[in-house]
Amino acid sequence: MRHFVVTAAAVAAVALAAVAAGAPAAYATTVDVPYKCKTPIGDKSAVDPIDIKAVKSGSGYKLTMSFKKGVSSSPVELGKGAMKPSALIMLGGAESGSVKVTGPANGAALPANTPIKINDLTGTYTPSKSGKVTFTAGVLTISALGTTTTCTPTKTPAPSLTLTVTASGSSSSSSSSGGNDSLPQTGPADSALALGTFGGTVLLLGAGGVLWLTRRSAAVRE
Repeated sequence: MRHFVVTAAAVAAVALAAVAAGAPAAYATTVDVPYKCKTPIGDKSAVDPIDIKAVKSGSGYKLTMSFKKGVSSSPVELGKGAMKPSALIMLGGAESGSVKVTGPANGAALPANTPIKINDLTGTYTPSKSGKVTFTAGVLTISALGTTTTCTPTKTPAPSLTLTVTASGSSSSSSSSGGNDSLPQTGPADSALALGTFGGTVLLLGAGGVLWLTRRSAAVRE
């Protein structure tokens, strides 16, 4: 009777192969965006590192725009819930136009004369064309205490994200890619890794079935 041993290295190799085959590669870049802000008390400037992530959701993607620092400021304290942000993500490449993303009001009071930290903004993008699409930070709008502050990039920044997509209704699947050699995740790791883990489990069960049948056949022959 033959004996079969499935080592940890073999399990890892199968799981990694499943991830590579079933989960699209993901690329993202944090881009410094220079803003010129029109505020009720005059013009202000700020540079904020921004990244944009995408997670597949049905026939589209959930986009998340994250601000790493802060922009503009208020001469008076903004109480809890007083500030509401929104922004545009500009589409390029195979697509044109923009996607509006919004976020929750501030969950705590914001001190006066302090850069305003923007919460993550989210929105939904559904491909209308197939191909490589870029996502770039656009105009940021801050509504607070009955006033509006508009922050516009002083120059067109580099894209924070590039996706290769398939328009809704097409038979081929979507994948994501970018212009960098690094591989940061463009969304929560659970979507890609869960897919890879699931695929690895199926492959391992299949291999286990083959090994079990082989051992059983050998036992019958003996």
